[in-house]
Amino acid sequence: MYLGWPEVNKHKPWIETSYHGVITENMDTVMLDPPLVALDKDAPVPYAGEICAFKIHGQEAPFEAEVLNRTSGVGVLRARGPIDCEQQKEYTFIIQAYDCGASPTGANWKKSHKAVVHIQVDDVNEFSPVFREPLYRATVTEGKIYDSILQVEAWDQDCSPQYSQICNYEIVTQDTPFAIDRNGNIRNTERLSYDKQQHYKIMVTAYDCGQKRAMESVPVHIDVKPVCKPGWQGWNKRMDYEPGTGSKQLFPKMHLETCDGPLSSVRAMVELQTSHIGKGCDRETYSEKSLQKLCGAASGSTDLLPAPSVSTNWTASLLTDSGRDSDLIFRFDGRQAANIPEWVVPQNLTDQFTIATWMKHGPSPGLRAEKETLLCNSDKTEMNRHHYSLYVHNCRLVFLLRRDFIQLDSFRPAEFHWRLEQICDKEWHYYVINVEFPSVTLFVDGVTYEPYLVTDDWPIHPSEIDVQLTVGACWQGGEVTTPRFTQYFRGSLSGLTIRPGKIATQKVISCLQACKEGLDISSLESLGKGIKFHFNPAQSVLVMEADDLESINTAMTKVSYINSRQFPTPGLRKLHITTTVQCFGEDTCISIPDIKAMVMVLPPSEPRITIAGVERLVWPAAQLRAPFGVALFKDIHIISTVTKTDATLSSARRPGVLELMHNLDYCDVLVIGEELDPEWESLEIHHSSLLGKHLDATNSTSGISIYGVDSMVHYEQAIRQVRYHNWKPGGLSERRFRLSCSELNGRYTSNEFNLEIGIVHSSEAVEHVNHMAVQSQYMRPVHHPLVVHTVNSDHISGTPPAATVVIVMCIAALVVIVVLGIYRIHTTHQDGSKEDEEGRKDPEMDWDDSNLNITVNPMESINGTQTAEEVMEEEPDEEEDEDEEDDELADLSSAESEDSDEEEETNIQKGKVKGKLEWDPSTLPY
Repeated sequence: MYLGWPEVNKHKPWIETSYHGVITENMDTVMLDPPLVALDKDAPVPYAGEICAFKIHGQEAPFEAEVLNRTSGVGVLRARGPIDCEQQKEYTFIIQAYDCGASPTGANWKKSHKAVVHIQVDDVNEFSPVFREPLYRATVTEGKIYDSILQVEAWDQDCSPQYSQICNYEIVTQDTPFAIDRNGNIRNTERLSYDKQQHYKIMVTAYDCGQKRAMESVPVHIDVKPVCKPGWQGWNKRMDYEPGTGSKQLFPKMHLETCDGPLSSVRAMVELQTSHIGKGCDRETYSEKSLQKLCGAASGSTDLLPAPSVSTNWTASLLTDSGRDSDLIFRFDGRQAANIPEWVVPQNLTDQFTIATWMKHGPSPGLRAEKETLLCNSDKTEMNRHHYSLYVHNCRLVFLLRRDFIQLDSFRPAEFHWRLEQICDKEWHYYVINVEFPSVTLFVDGVTYEPYLVTDDWPIHPSEIDVQLTVGACWQGGEVTTPRFTQYFRGSLSGLTIRPGKIATQKVISCLQACKEGLDISSLESLGKGIKFHFNPAQSVLVMEADDLESINTAMTKVSYINSRQFPTPGLRKLHITTTVQCFGEDTCISIPDIKAMVMVLPPSEPRITIAGVERLVWPAAQLRAPFGVALFKDIHIISTVTKTDATLSSARRPGVLELMHNLDYCDVLVIGEELDPEWESLEIHHSSLLGKHLDATNSTSGISIYGVDSMVHYEQAIRQVRYHNWKPGGLSERRFRLSCSELNGRYTSNEFNLEIGIVHSSEAVEHVNHMAVQSQYMRPVHHPLVVHTVNSDHISGTPPAATVVIVMCIAALVVIVVLGIYRIHTTHQDGSKEDEEGRKDPEMDWDDSNLNITVNPMESINGTQTAEEVMEEEPDEEEDEDEEDDELADLSSAESEDSDEEEETNIQKGKVKGKLEWDPSTLPY
């Protein structure tokens, strides 16, 4: 009989006193050192010597222990769930081993002592570096090398030092003058320039020590600020100027930077450089005569350098400077000169006269330069006496004037010398010499200069030798084997004139040389009292002074460019600004760099000048012989149009045509064909037609020229008064004329309007033409076939005799009626012709009927126009004889269509139209 197990579970299990374990995050198995093994001395006793469990105590450790082999006591430590190193890196807890007790029920089990388990969680590189800021900014000063401009910083959420630390930074952007170290410090590798680049944007990334790269790079903005350099800021190098816009501000946002330096005054000089434009600046390019008329100069001046033409051919061989916007400039290179025809030379120079010219001249070549003659009046032959001349010698301007000998004459002033910088500065200047003998005054660009040297000489004894006036050299006709030019001029001339008997006034001189472009100040009242300013006479230089920055900055924003020409010369104008800053107690303390800018004058819209009117007129020869002649252009019209683009028309910007009002400077009426015979013909305009206008006129056998700067309306009015006379038009059948107009001395020209006048010598034909030419503009000739009733012989032979008698009697009656009607028409027409001749002293317009074909339906009642009888009666005599039978048949048909003689007479009276009626020339077959 079994009495039970003896007490065999005598010993407690044994385990190590401490364990160290490692677990990789997101794994469940713990690697322990030493391994988890429990021993029991009761082994191999069943149950008592076996290990049944391991139990963990403390802090709710997320681990559990499992017995793998009860006999050997080997166990394993596992995590109950995912272990996250970022939440907890280490765990410490207590573990005990339990045996299986003394029986299968586990009774009387025993436990081991407590062992400490320390577990470390191994990190996994699961996170990428992240920058602490979304954007980094820094500002550097140009020209410096920085050890560190700024520091960027990234961090990593991993728990271990290996994966949570940032081991490297890198600049992703290529080709930048920056570098970065492993601590995130950014520095520049070269000196930065504000002028080259003011802003940099670079991208930076980071790497942790596990070489995991940041998911997103961070932008770094680095601004470069200039080293504080004193100077003007906020200005544009180029400004565009639209013609016709008036005054335009050049520097609306300009300000002066002085780097906080103390100053006592600022002086700024703005210079507009226009020496390459025309004659030194944008001036009116009208002809010299037109300009003098415009400026109110006294008449009677002689232009010695006019544009080459048939009548002014002495300048044809001279060199002209082309491309000067219709500015007539003659260039002399030391080999050209011109003899002025004798009929052009002023013959009445007295003690008062004026010589004026534009001149551009540089230093003369050689150590001892020869005289360079602009104008010379010398003996033509035999001798070599200079009566008067104007020349340049060693950058001195000399005027020679030798007076004629009279009984009381003695030594008198003869040579007047001026030494001026302008004479050899290679720039355009306007020279005027006013002679009030013995006083001579020189004006250069409107400024008066007295001669620094005056030498006397004996007067010239009178002789019978002819003189020669030359331009560009002096004529030496005597004391040499071969007459030739000497003392050639080297330079450019324009507008060389002589005006005898009167001298130019200061006002006229200023007007003739005035520039139409220059500097301006907009809203002077806004400048305040703290600014002082001064313009030079040409308004090309502006000087401003102020005691503080605010005043000079305000003044500079008001500086403007203005061009008052309606059609300015396009192109660049240079601007140069120099600035001087004075500090307290010092002459100059801050250096301000000069500014070079430019104004671009845009091309103006070119006008199209159109002349329109009737192109053919017919006049009776008697009218040409009348005291007032005939007016050629009574219905002439001059208009000017310009093409503009209008953005409002459509998105494609379609061009539109606008009518433009501007001035003209001359209109020429030229004779086409043979020139006028001065004994019998003339073209003229009465002086009264030019009164109240800036116009004058000259005429010759080749035509008439009206010149002067004035409106198109005034030119229309003047041209309509041009009249043609011919006192003996006997063998002349026609005359043709051509009209053309110009603006700006030929820069813009009109179409060539051709007018042909026919001269009719037959009075009857003229009456007929004049009568037809005054039909109302609302009436047109009726083109119907002429119906003529003829008698066929075959029909007569088949007609009964009684009917034949009746027809013959009707015809006879009608013939009588027609004869009476013709008589009344003739009588009435003669009376009307007398009235027409009395009222034809200044007929409006006649026309050529040589090819006129008018067909009238005699069956149609004509009201207010001529009857068929009148038309037939007014044909030339030679045609009446040839068409007598046709006339009778036409009269017969016309008579049949009328009700009575009274009605016919009434119609005839209505047909006599009196007044200024117009005829439509479009129906005439020329």
